[in-house]
Amino acid sequence: MRAHPAGPLHGNISPPSAAGAPPAELGVLDPQVWPRSARRVDGELHLGGRAVTDLAREHGTPLFVLDEDDFRSRAAEFAAAFTGGDVHYASKAFLCGQVARWIAADGLNLDATSGNELAVALAAGFPAGRIALHGNNKSLVELRAAVDAGVGRIVLDSFDEIDRLVPLAAARTAAGADPVAVMIRTTVGIEAHTHEFIATAHEDQKFGFSLATGDALEAARRVVSEPALHLAGLHSHIGSQIFDTAGFEAAAHRVVGLMGAVREATGQVLEELNLGGGFGIAYLPDDDPVGAADVAGRLRAVVAAECAELGLPVPRLAVEPGRAIAGPGTVTLYEIGTIKPVRLGASGSPGTPLVRNYVSVDGGMSDNIRTALYDAAYTCVLANRSSDAPPALCRVVGKHCESGDILVRDLWLPSDVQPGDLLAVAATGAYCWSMASNYNYLLKPPVVAVRDGVATEIVRRQTLSDVFALDAVLADRPAPSPAIDQPAPEHPAGATS
Repeated sequence: MRAHPAGPLHGNISPPSAAGAPPAELGVLDPQVWPRSARRVDGELHLGGRAVTDLAREHGTPLFVLDEDDFRSRAAEFAAAFTGGDVHYASKAFLCGQVARWIAADGLNLDATSGNELAVALAAGFPAGRIALHGNNKSLVELRAAVDAGVGRIVLDSFDEIDRLVPLAAARTAAGADPVAVMIRTTVGIEAHTHEFIATAHEDQKFGFSLATGDALEAARRVVSEPALHLAGLHSHIGSQIFDTAGFEAAAHRVVGLMGAVREATGQVLEELNLGGGFGIAYLPDDDPVGAADVAGRLRAVVAAECAELGLPVPRLAVEPGRAIAGPGTVTLYEIGTIKPVRLGASGSPGTPLVRNYVSVDGGMSDNIRTALYDAAYTCVLANRSSDAPPALCRVVGKHCESGDILVRDLWLPSDVQPGDLLAVAATGAYCWSMASNYNYLLKPPVVAVRDGVATEIVRRQTLSDVFALDAVLADRPAPSPAIDQPAPEHPAGATS
């Protein structure tokens, strides 16, 4: 999939499908899409036992609301499904100090994909031995930080990285430490059924050592020859937001084959096999993700069968869910600012115009760029009240100076939505806050965790003072107080009519 920079009409690309027929009932909270605690109470959305109007009044909007029980229960389900193996939380989905502490307390491991993610996890007290460092271009500084901290695994991605790591590991072992445990990231040539930009195992991309060209086997040979390194196992990752386990099964077949080739070439029997993450979640009611237990059963079966055929012992299996843990339990709250009806042309009934309402909210691509970047699909509901008004075709857009600043491309909302109403966009826990920016100098929203009626701010709202502090000219100048500190006007979001 590729996007024309001037939009689908200019690129002779068919526009995305419309919203379809209006649903029988608007505002329904599909349990597969919305957080496990999501309820309507007198028409108003409640999350973690808290009314969204209260959360918006206390913390402002845009606001990420994270259902703590949802997040932690999904982590527990993966841990239970892969008992006897390892579950590494892919922290790139969403990481902060509190999340690192939850993951540590719940017994999962953690993946860091940069030196700074590693620093956040370590500062939060996450045990270094349960951290793996990923990344396709780890710097010498990042590798040194990982070695000095004693991380559990470094996932090697290139021959350059091997060359950078060896002297650091040698210095460590010379001081009496054990060899540095590493894994070889293998590109297995599987075309995952996902967007081109998040498919990571085909040959023509930046990650890993190619299995087809022999680079993966050569990397294993090189690591085994280095006494300061210990080759713990192999790693594979085929992409993100994948519903079909056939890709994982095919990857397992090929990586286990490589394990056999490594044994033949070096005499070393590898102990671990990490098949990565990428497990899909439901963004829309029609999505059909595979549960953790089903994934575990299928992967265990194929790995056991392949190992039996090659006469290999079954390795310790590891996976790396990120989105599947963080994604479903978070909702983004926005306040509607303007509504603009745009006539699209005749709808088919003579003289009846087709109108799309552009519903503009107080955030946008600075807090969720996935729709613009990946054509990601989301759903949302009117959150502060219920409505019996007939449905209206809508497009939820942000306030950025970009035509592509779209959050939900096509959906049906009640025709009486108005400025001041709250909208809730579902399943925004993965990659939204992590990829947030200050485009147009908008500020990054806070993250509030809710549980049993208690709301705890785990990431505070960014302020203009934070932004000014990075500016050489503005650093010493006072910034205007954020709007959240000012008295809020009365508007419909404060009511539950």
